[in-house]
Amino acid sequence: MTHLMTSFCWAVDSAIRSETASNLGASPAHSFASVVDYALRSSSASEPDLGTSRVPSFGSGVFYVRAEGSSPVGSNVTEDVIKGLQLFSKAELVAATNNFSLDNKIGGGAVYIGKLLDGREVAIKTCEKTSIKSKLAFLSRLHHKNLVGLVGFCEEKDERLLVYEYMKNGSLYYHLHEKKNAEKGSSVLNDWKLRIKIALDVAQGIRYLHNHAIPSIIHRNIKSYNILMDATWTARVSVSDSGLCLMSSEVDRDHPLGYGLNVLTGKSDVYGFGVVLLELLTGKRAIFKYGEDGGIFGTFMSVVDFAVPRILAGELVEILDPRVGPPDVDEVEAVELLAHLAIDCVNWKGKDRPTMAHISFQLEKRVSYFESIL
Repeated sequence: MTHLMTSFCWAVDSAIRSETASNLGASPAHSFASVVDYALRSSSASEPDLGTSRVPSFGSGVFYVRAEGSSPVGSNVTEDVIKGLQLFSKAELVAATNNFSLDNKIGGGAVYIGKLLDGREVAIKTCEKTSIKSKLAFLSRLHHKNLVGLVGFCEEKDERLLVYEYMKNGSLYYHLHEKKNAEKGSSVLNDWKLRIKIALDVAQGIRYLHNHAIPSIIHRNIKSYNILMDATWTARVSVSDSGLCLMSSEVDRDHPLGYGLNVLTGKSDVYGFGVVLLELLTGKRAIFKYGEDGGIFGTFMSVVDFAVPRILAGELVEILDPRVGPPDVDEVEAVELLAHLAIDCVNWKGKDRPTMAHISFQLEKRVSYFESIL
């Protein structure tokens, strides 16, 4: 299999993620519904005391966390796995977003920034009525500093809204590829130490999904657009739009994304992470126009096909993002590590890619070294 095939990986990934559970049959690649069912059945009955008032939902003995001073609101969501989330009224979210003003709209979808009465900034997103129970049951179980957290929800009449932590500094994609005047070196990301730290943040978020979430999870949509930066420039993986699936214990030994006809593994996430590493190194999009300065006569090329042969040929310095410039003496080894990890991650054969635990361990050593010399 030629390396050229890797440029089609994202198209393949999208196609596979659009498959329904019925298409997969009784395969080890579980659907989102299977994940939720597993989560519901394995839910623990014990919950910590969060020190906030609780309001029972209609028709059940389930209690949801509510903000102090807010009025009771009933919900038809009954799964006790979502205890601990804050239940918002429509009026609270209308006030928080200035009646869902266009000035509060962020991103390409129906997502709005809001400010709660307690001063917290949140991102509010619409949710399909048929999917809110499954989303709440699943997302409420994911807790890690490198994942975007779910704060709460609103279920009122026909309104279904999810409330997430607000990531003040936007997406990694924006800072690498869209930020105005980025070519002049104005981006705060124009620093190798920070980019390496971002790589570690993302790796730790994915490692949590693979190794510490119960059940183990495959994200299936790791890309720079789904990596968000909080107020302290800590990178967090967004799980709001991913095609989350249970991880199969089997390993596809042939498919580049770690997918087989009936098998889904975490190797697809490793591949996606490798592409993100190459974006951090080169500053180029996952698919970009190449040749003739990227103008109308340029042809499309994947960052994998562009970068991997040059890294293997010892030309890493020549393809590094010019906005950051050559690494300092103390950064060279870490930048080279990023490059070689990226090559391993985008290996055509899923079985030959490293685990996220191995990747995190390697990056942790480099970030710890930087912290020790600062």
